[in-house]
Amino acid sequence: MHGGAVSLAGQYSKLDWRPGLLLATDMLDVATFLGLARHRTAGLPIATYFHENQITYPWSPADEDVEKQRDNHYGFINYTTALASGHIFFNSHFHRHSFLESLPGFLKQFPDARDLYGIKEVNRKSEILPLGMDLNSLHRPQHSGKYPEATLLWNHRWEYDKAPEVFFSALFRLKEEGIPFRLIVLGRSYRQSPEIFEIARHRLKEEIVHFGYAEDSAAYARLLWQADILPVTSRQDFFGGSVVEAIYCNCFPILPNRLAYPEHIPTAKHHLHLYEKEEELYPKLRKAVLGIEALRQRADYQHFVAKYDWSILAPEYDRAFKQLAAQNPI
Repeated sequence: MHGGAVSLAGQYSKLDWRPGLLLATDMLDVATFLGLARHRTAGLPIATYFHENQITYPWSPADEDVEKQRDNHYGFINYTTALASGHIFFNSHFHRHSFLESLPGFLKQFPDARDLYGIKEVNRKSEILPLGMDLNSLHRPQHSGKYPEATLLWNHRWEYDKAPEVFFSALFRLKEEGIPFRLIVLGRSYRQSPEIFEIARHRLKEEIVHFGYAEDSAAYARLLWQADILPVTSRQDFFGGSVVEAIYCNCFPILPNRLAYPEHIPTAKHHLHLYEKEEELYPKLRKAVLGIEALRQRADYQHFVAKYDWSILAPEYDRAFKQLAAQNPI
């Protein structure tokens, strides 16, 4: 986020053609980029896609940037990027709302030149453009039969913001009560992955079907289709791609009523899948595991999340980009 704008501006200045639209991500310092490449960006429409932001992202207390009070700087880059962009796309309604709602408090912590009027400008030029996904590639494999027991799934990053301790604590409790289940844990172990993953690998070794990275996309799809229940404990998700993938493969989601998750379930079914407090997770999970036979007949929201497939969203992206590019035709 510091050096990228410098490097990209240098590369852009060497191009021998002029684009119709510049599309950036929230990881680029757009204001700096435009300043450094101003001789070739004048009058050119530029849009930024916010897949995440550094103001409402839950920073780890152990992060060096928090300790040295540098975390605000990344959030400010996001803010000036939004101001400098001609248009802003957010990947979910939750993301757009949380970013705009956080800006007044974020800016008021600075001693002067807060310029809160800029928030209205960010709001005016922003819209929702959901994350496009290759969901059609997750077709049901021929060999993806279910186990007799309910099979639980983890298919997220192995990091603190996904609250793995809460997830595995619920599973330890199931085992202590003698309730049978199976477990699929997908993802890659990094050097600083939370210790709870190694603890769970030993404590739940009798329940584990798979633990670790899938060898390829076909194996990943097969494991998703083998799973029955997706208990989610995450404290951060601006969209939730892994959750959408699991729902598409007919996993029964148990989700916290926060972040972008309510957007992925039909409103009329929220009461079946959403929980308000952490202590509500276990009773909901226990009920689902014990009623697995009936649940397997109900877990079918593939049609609801299919709207995120590129076959549906690509025309929406085309429409949005063509409309912006038309503002300054080459």
